[in-house]
Amino acid sequence: MADPKADSGIVTAAILVIGDEILSGRTKDKNIGYIAEYLTNIGIDLKEVRVVADDEADIVAALNALRARYTYVFTTGGIGPTHDDITADSIAKAFGVRIDYHPVAVEMMKKRVAETGGTMNEARMRMTRVPDGAELVLNRISAAPGFWIGNVIVMAGVPNIMQAMLDDAAPKLKTGAKMLSDSVRADCREGDIGTELGEIARKHPDVMIGSYPFMDERGGNTNVVVRSRDAQKIAAAKSAIEAMLTRVKAELAAGRR
Repeated sequence: MADPKADSGIVTAAILVIGDEILSGRTKDKNIGYIAEYLTNIGIDLKEVRVVADDEADIVAALNALRARYTYVFTTGGIGPTHDDITADSIAKAFGVRIDYHPVAVEMMKKRVAETGGTMNEARMRMTRVPDGAELVLNRISAAPGFWIGNVIVMAGVPNIMQAMLDDAAPKLKTGAKMLSDSVRADCREGDIGTELGEIARKHPDVMIGSYPFMDERGGNTNVVVRSRDAQKIAAAKSAIEAMLTRVKAELAAGRR
């Protein structure tokens, strides 16, 4: 079942990161932030990220849960040439389809191997196996493709290859209204304005309001970020926040707080 929010013009997504090396800390993930920003910029809301080990049962369970809940699921990792690259097989199992060598993928890999002087061995052939019914997601970096089946886009874990695959898939994605945002530098601490921000949030239910503390030359400070698909609603919430900050800072200066 696809994401019901898609009917309202809101397109959602999840990321499923696959790999023992991520969970062990040997590899530091560089893909989540990139995908999140990319999707936000084209009007897709990233709602959830999961990380699972190279375990078939775990991959199948996570994928089936996510693909039923969101418009799209993007997976990264586990489609390389080694024995523990089991993503393609696991996804075939999740969809209940066979997996076999894709003739176009085989030809692309053979051409790449010929150009680089390698050998089209069993390991490289593994990277041409694609679940039945899937479309290829092209990879201009190393030729070995990802694939797209149902609402699941399967990509490599190597960042520059993943980025190339995402560029190939993006023009075919359904997108919604872009999320807009604005920010206000509070010049006071988060604890000074927490209650007031909550009151403003209740009065502006269609605007997401977040506070993000940081340290600067004054000590504790806060950025307040407002997000919505409606520019007028952002402006109204921002105006209320600025008025509140003016009042709170005056009270702090006068020692009344």
